[in-house]
Amino acid sequence: MAFSALKLRAGPAALAQIRRDGMVPETFSVMAGASGGPKWLVLSQLDRVLAPWILANRESPLFLLGSSIGAWRFACVAQADPVEAIVRFEEAYIGQRYDRRPSAQEVTARSREILEVVLGEHGASDILTSPLARLNVMTARSRRVTASDARPALLAGLAISALANAANRRLLGWFYVRSLFSDPRDEPPFAAMSGLPLERAALTERNLGKAILATGSIPLVLEGVRDIDGAARGTYRDGGIIDYHFDVELSGGRGLVCYPHFYGHIVPGWFDKALKNRRGRASLERTVLIHPSPEFVAGLPNGKIPDRKDFETMGNDDRIRCWRRVVAECERLAETFEEWRVRGQLVARVEPL
Repeated sequence: MAFSALKLRAGPAALAQIRRDGMVPETFSVMAGASGGPKWLVLSQLDRVLAPWILANRESPLFLLGSSIGAWRFACVAQADPVEAIVRFEEAYIGQRYDRRPSAQEVTARSREILEVVLGEHGASDILTSPLARLNVMTARSRRVTASDARPALLAGLAISALANAANRRLLGWFYVRSLFSDPRDEPPFAAMSGLPLERAALTERNLGKAILATGSIPLVLEGVRDIDGAARGTYRDGGIIDYHFDVELSGGRGLVCYPHFYGHIVPGWFDKALKNRRGRASLERTVLIHPSPEFVAGLPNGKIPDRKDFETMGNDDRIRCWRRVVAECERLAETFEEWRVRGQLVARVEPL
């Protein structure tokens, strides 16, 4: 039986609005991007067609909200030439090489090099002067023992954090603070994000690079980023610690949320990955998830979406070849979306979430 490579699935309010008004760029006020490291490679081809589509023929700003790799993707989307920036990012990311198990210092240095490729000479300026894109970068400011980069202290802090989170997600506030770096030109609709305290800072050309580096700084894998200009003093880490997939209402009742995602489900925070009872639901009322179908994923190399374990289970050459095959096969996702768009079939293809 034939299957669709791509799924469009909408929450109840989103589905009703799309069936009434159509699925056009101006329908969406927010675009969300999850944490997930190499998982983003299944979306790199889709991003190439979604970015021009959602930013074209609109009058109101589009608020881009990303944690970890989601923010890196959107740092490409917000540039003057999104597709060219995505290509640069993809090439640099896939091309990472480590001859041994790397230290946090080595991975941090390599990440800085990739970020330089992503932003180029004018990337930060492009992002902060974009006519329509408004970049928002979610980070987590560490508190207490989790602020240390000394491995024994950080390991202890992470273990305590995980136990506290398992008891009650709100207890994460003892160890981390949601810290959102926002384009200062417009107030984002998710400025009153609920569940855990939120502090905010304005994105500037001075701090944009550090904010993007910080949101991808996975504890123990990369060093934390300290004392970012214009924000509270402290150590900033991966935004996915709290907001792995953003299990919060993001639209503020204004428009819908476009969410290109690796999966058809939402995991609230980094520590919730192993907690099967922690799956987001209420936050998806006004969201359209765009994701590869399970059947498509099963046909990818190794039958899965790339992940960080690939660095451990494959040598550099094998991993790079595998990831390039994944990206090539995921052209089918972009082609499917484009076919539906050109044929005027997007509304008909949206399923209930």
